[in-house]
Amino acid sequence: MNKNVKILVADDHPMLLKGLRDELIEHNYNVIEGAVNGAKALDIIISQNPDIAILDINMPLLTGFEVIKKCQEKSVNTRFIILTSYKEKGFVLKAKKLNIAGYLLKDEPFIEIKNCIQAALNGDFYASKEFDEIFSNEISPQLKKIKFLSPSERTIVRLIAQEKSSKEIANLLSISVRTVQKHRSNIISKLDLPNGAESLFGWTQQNKELFLTL
Repeated sequence: MNKNVKILVADDHPMLLKGLRDELIEHNYNVIEGAVNGAKALDIIISQNPDIAILDINMPLLTGFEVIKKCQEKSVNTRFIILTSYKEKGFVLKAKKLNIAGYLLKDEPFIEIKNCIQAALNGDFYASKEFDEIFSNEISPQLKKIKFLSPSERTIVRLIAQEKSSKEIANLLSISVRTVQKHRSNIISKLDLPNGAESLFGWTQQNKELFLTL
């Protein structure tokens, strides 16, 4: 029964917060006090231990991701659903790494929120179709390539992303410029990129979020 499912909604836009809470209440969910910032959401989750917390990402004081991480550190049993407008790869990857229950875009119909809540209660992951497409088509293929890089090559990729030159990288790692250039060549080959320094630098800027957390 929906009335047995305790839900918290947190969003810093009062109209969106009220609209979603009203919709959930209309469908007989047990909706507790809403939160307009991340710190308030964290306090409510820890004190009231809701079954589900539906969080926006970009909130004052603490982001949705920061709330989730702090709750996981405290071994809170609440299952988390992100409801957001963000479609960027970095946000999608963070959501995957936090092992949340759902990731929905704000323009989805309410039936999708109901489906996501049910999946979360069953211990499953549920996401907007666009989320799955971004992960499957843009993130997963690049992650597979990154796994072929050695630890030394990953370090060099991070430094390239920071706009360090081959000479600067060589000095930082106490290796020769020639060794750095050889690493660059191997990295370009493993990532299946066109030859040339610009292609590798461009790749690091487009995929920075993917390897900085590996």
